[in-house]
This record gives sequence, structure tokens and C-alpha cells, in this order.
Amino acid sequence: MPEGDTIYRSARSLGKALVGRRVSRFVAEVAQIAAVNDQSPVAGRTVERVEAHGKWLAIHFSGDLVLLTHMLMSGSWHIYRQGEKWLRARRDMRMVIETERYCCVAFAVPIAEFHTAQSLARHRCMQIGPDVLADSFDQDDAARRIAAQADREIAVVLLDQQVLAGIGNVYKSEICFAARVHPFRKASSLTRAELAAIADFGRRYMLANVRNDSSEKIVTDTGERRTTGSNDAKQRLWVYGRTGEPCRRCGAGILMRKQSTEARTTFWCPECQPML
Repeated sequence: MPEGDTIYRSARSLGKALVGRRVSRFVAEVAQIAAVNDQSPVAGRTVERVEAHGKWLAIHFSGDLVLLTHMLMSGSWHIYRQGEKWLRARRDMRMVIETERYCCVAFAVPIAEFHTAQSLARHRCMQIGPDVLADSFDQDDAARRIAAQADREIAVVLLDQQVLAGIGNVYKSEICFAARVHPFRKASSLTRAELAAIADFGRRYMLANVRNDSSEKIVTDTGERRTTGSNDAKQRLWVYGRTGEPCRRCGAGILMRKQSTEARTTFWCPECQPML
């Protein structure tokens, strides 16, 4: 389930593998991408940079061509050395970008578009709220933006990329738990301290899961994340996916309910996060 941290790490790894290198081969199973590639081939271009914009990932090629992708629930980018066996089936492949050393494969990517710099600037991926992972992120501004969504439930607000960019379904529940805020409370009911806590934990958790990696190691991002600080795979999260299990703080059973018109699953502790 790719969220902003996954896209950030994918962009970082793809950048290490591709930036400054000439594309030797490009393959697309997406009709619109293949059509543009037929007219303006990607092969022969140089990758100039790879960027994350919230949950969007943009690969910039020389000659003013940008490949924009969104993973939704199940897409992913993999990085392989030439000749290395793929970890997913060939039928899931949507695009391949090859250089002399690396083969970068987009698997099950549901949204893929080509843009120029001009059309990208007008795209909705550039009209999103402040990216939680951006250096320029302002937690006070984030708290104000959340508070402005007065009549909406806080967990729904956290998923709105127009308010804040990068937070997804896992972090939504984890942030509310850490801030001791019931996820179904209206934004208007939150105190200044609760709003500040939500902005703080949102930033803190996302940064912790994209910890600086100054090594030259190039790896496929696994998408795993943790909020508890534990290295144990079974102890990584506070509440997400733990329906009926005891709260790691108080021992009460974790609850789950579908939320909003999109019926996204929301998890919380009824004791640590009272409705008030």
C-alpha cells in the first residue's frame, strides 16, 4: 500500500540507478505511454532527475519529457541489475526503463502519463497540499490547514491530499493513535494541542521511515514501515491491521470500522482514543 514514504524512497532509489544515465531501452504495455514512445522515443534520452510529489512519482528525461506515475493500492517500481531475475510476474509489467547497468520495472502501475514541463505544472499532482516530507513543511501551517476542515472527520482529512500530501491509510490510523485522537472526531472538535500533535506525529513518522540513506546501495523499496520503533515485524505498528488484538499501551481490544464514502478501514483503541 504505497504512501508518501514509499514513493519518496522509490524516487530516491530510482534516482541513484537512473539519473545521469542514458536510456538504452524503454518498453511500455500501457497504450497511451506506448503511443507517445512511438512518436518520441525514450531510448537515447538521459534521465535528468526523479522526484516524489506526495504519492506521485515523476521521472524527468532530457528533451522535456516527464513520466508521471501513481501506484494507488498495488503498484510498485523494482530495480534490477541487468540479467537479474524479476521478483514479480512478467504479466504484471507495465513499463521498463533500461540503462547499461540497470533494469527498472513498473509493476501493476494503474496510472502512467507522459508530460512536458508545462503540462506537468498544470497537473493535479502539483496542486496538492504541503508535502509532509518536504524540507519546507511547516507544522503550524499543517495544523491550521487541518483545523480549516471543520466539519470533516479527522482521519478523512488526513487522507485528503489537497490538505496534506503523502499520508495514506496506514499512517492515518497510526497518527491518530499517537496523538490520542479518536479518528471519527470532527476537525472542529480538536484542541490546539491535539492539532499540533497530529501535525508533529505525521511529520515525525514519515521522516523516520525515509531515514537518510547516504550509501550508494541501490535497492527495490519494500514498502514496509514502522511507527513503534520496533524491529520485530509483528510489533511494527500501533493499531493498523490489529483488529481485536490488545492495545500496546493499555491492553484494550483494537477496533476497526469502515470510514467515509470510500469505506477505508480505520483502526483505533477505544481507551487511548476516546470519542469525548
